[in-house]
Amino acid sequence: MIDRKTRRKWVLFFSGAVIAGLPLTVANAAEAGGVGDSAVSSGVDGLADISELATAGVTASADGSDAAAATTSDTPAEAPATRRGLLSGGGRLLLTGGVSTIEGSGGGGLASWALIGSYSTRNEIGISAFATGVFTQDFSLRSYGASVGFYNRVELSIAHQNFNLLKVGASLGLGHNYYINQTIIGAKVRLVGDAVVDQDKWLPQISVGAQYKINENPLVVGTVLGLGRKSVDFYVAATKLLLADNLLVNTTFRLTKANQYGILGFGGLGGKDQAYKPEFEGSVAYLVTRKLAVGGEVRTKSNRLEGALGGSTFKEQTAFDIFVAYAPNRNLAFTLAYVDLGQIALRGQRGVYLSAQVGL
Repeated sequence: MIDRKTRRKWVLFFSGAVIAGLPLTVANAAEAGGVGDSAVSSGVDGLADISELATAGVTASADGSDAAAATTSDTPAEAPATRRGLLSGGGRLLLTGGVSTIEGSGGGGLASWALIGSYSTRNEIGISAFATGVFTQDFSLRSYGASVGFYNRVELSIAHQNFNLLKVGASLGLGHNYYINQTIIGAKVRLVGDAVVDQDKWLPQISVGAQYKINENPLVVGTVLGLGRKSVDFYVAATKLLLADNLLVNTTFRLTKANQYGILGFGGLGGKDQAYKPEFEGSVAYLVTRKLAVGGEVRTKSNRLEGALGGSTFKEQTAFDIFVAYAPNRNLAFTLAYVDLGQIALRGQRGVYLSAQVGL
């Protein structure tokens, strides 16, 4: 039987545990009050109940300030939740999956980035779908597709493009609204770095990717011009996100045989000039808010067909755009851009780029 002196010490012990919000050790209590083994065992059960009550009291507190003030135990308190700032609810920055390029990969409108499309973290799978329209003086391009991001490590994508020759098709004897279609199947793998997490390192996020392009026009591209209709692009991309400056910078180096991104097939006329050529893609984006970004892109093209039929009919020039991207939440993103695609056919093509993306 526990005497009055010992019982008084137990009462003080329990009171201290409730006030502190964290239980004292039973071993110390036993040493202080000379409590036997059976009493210590009973004390353990009592402490568990009181600890649960104390925890419930802290949780029920309106602002937690009183509970925090009462905590006097030497046990380290749990670190307060990190303020997310620009971070989205899933731990990834809004817009850091990029939007979908005209070829389906995660990036800007023209350039593929090292970032994995969607907002999937290392424990998640993310899915996104997009629809894009590019409208210039003489042509229009519609591109739509989807991508899946696996654990912020791997991205798989597919896109289908419809290139409309509009009135140019009629002048060439092909008919008004003549289409050249293309399907692009892509894969991207993050090798090193994490653009969001690695803020204390200069190493960017680096990814490698491949795009299998299938031109679906056997008449003009395959027969008349004698160009290849299937090929694979390879690229390596490096993306650095500077949160302190709200700035994203990307550089991409691509090996390609494509003419006008594959719309005019691959390689030279008659199956000639099948060598891969290195091309450059660059992007800079400024995060005005966590939901809004503005920036610009540039992308070079191989220009291997200039002079093939005499003159500059098939001349290719560097393309660039100036864009505004807005993501109201993790599920939607919209992009508006002024785009200059350089020369296509006989003159430069400038116009507007519009894109919408839905993600899960």
